[in-house]
Amino acid sequence: MVPVLAFGGILMAIMQTVVVPLLPDLPRLTGASPAGVSWMVTATLLAGAVLTPVLGRAGDMYGKRRVLLIALGLMTFGSLLCSVTSDIRLLIAARALQGAAAAVVPLSISILRDELPPHRTGSAVAMMSSTVGIGAAFGLPLAALIVQYADWHVMFWATTALGALGLGLAWWVVRESPIRSPGRFDFTGAAGLAAGLVCLLLAVSQGGQWGWTSPAVLGLAVASVVILAGWRWQQLRATSPLVDLRLAASPRVALPHIAALLAGFAFYANSLVTAQLVQAPKETGYGLGLSIVASGLCLLPSGIIMLLLSPVSARISAARGPKFTLAAGAVLLTLGYVLRIADSRQLWAIIVGASVVASGTTLAYSALPTLILRAVPAGQTASANGVNVLMRTVGQATCSAAVAAILIHHTAPIGGLQIPTLHGYLIAFTMAGGVAILAFLAAVSIPGGRRGTPTPPAQRSEAAADPALEGA
Repeated sequence: MVPVLAFGGILMAIMQTVVVPLLPDLPRLTGASPAGVSWMVTATLLAGAVLTPVLGRAGDMYGKRRVLLIALGLMTFGSLLCSVTSDIRLLIAARALQGAAAAVVPLSISILRDELPPHRTGSAVAMMSSTVGIGAAFGLPLAALIVQYADWHVMFWATTALGALGLGLAWWVVRESPIRSPGRFDFTGAAGLAAGLVCLLLAVSQGGQWGWTSPAVLGLAVASVVILAGWRWQQLRATSPLVDLRLAASPRVALPHIAALLAGFAFYANSLVTAQLVQAPKETGYGLGLSIVASGLCLLPSGIIMLLLSPVSARISAARGPKFTLAAGAVLLTLGYVLRIADSRQLWAIIVGASVVASGTTLAYSALPTLILRAVPAGQTASANGVNVLMRTVGQATCSAAVAAILIHHTAPIGGLQIPTLHGYLIAFTMAGGVAILAFLAAVSIPGGRRGTPTPPAQRSEAAADPALEGA
């Protein structure tokens, strides 16, 4: 079951990243404007952010396997739509459907907790959490190869086949968990959270394009604050809330959520910048002029490291506790950006720095769900981990906007084009390293298992049987 669920997580990451190599050519291929094409990324981001906590809660209430199959089915159907059309409107709608796959990881983590014996939970959860980075590292070069040597629709036919395989394997192998959360689904809370997140993420993701002081961005920002404030009021009074905000406010849950936001921000800067930097023309004085395929291959070592390091991270959590693993991951993230700042001109140095960042990401991402599992009741694991994944998504969206703003303001004319300067990239690395330091401070501030919010008896017995969950 673990390999099947991990395959689903890798598919989710591949679906999110395969469109990236296509973005420069999509205006020509679809007849749409660059602004319209950018919605193929934005739609997936928005849909994933909204559906992750919603589907997580639905899984806790109606069956995690059932909702997992729905998420995988929507992802596959969205890929199929992309493979048969060049209409930008249908492509954007299809990419929004693919955003449902963001719920695969939290649902799978919850299934693993319910179904596996305690001594296997730690390593399985670590592997599941690392699939996000593994899929991205392998998906980019795969997509680049297909885009360079075949019709771009072939890429989506390939992902459709992979999605169908993942859906079939999950239907055949994964068992339905008997653990359910009672009550009625909070449709009002789901609608309020969706509206608030859409306004917030639209403002963050489109601020650089629309203008940070434009009426649209300011209006969305104000609307998000008002809507989310009303949503909080409603959640605190709901009988069966979508998100248990009282539990989420406890330090043992809130601090891992904050760490997830910061780690997502720090991790994403590396993914955003590496391909751009090595593809920059040699005339810049720092660029290597690599092709799309070669730049994607630069991320392969990071994917291999994440694959190999995920079981190691579980052993570290078992020996020292997930809090230590999270803090160690933040330290490695910081060190990786120190290396990127020290040398971003030579290919080997770029790959080494990116690999250290990937190592830190693996440790941090593997520890976060274990900390959440230790802090929440069994009936809320999917929804709580869904919120944790949501925080990573918000961190990544914020990082994307921040890096774009920095690079736009640090350019130089090269061959008639405005190309980001090396100084701009170094500022982005410095910012990401600073955020990684904040993630470290959040990690070391998480209360231990014997302090803070009391642990329910069922969780105490589970933690005693599973060393990876002890010491959280």
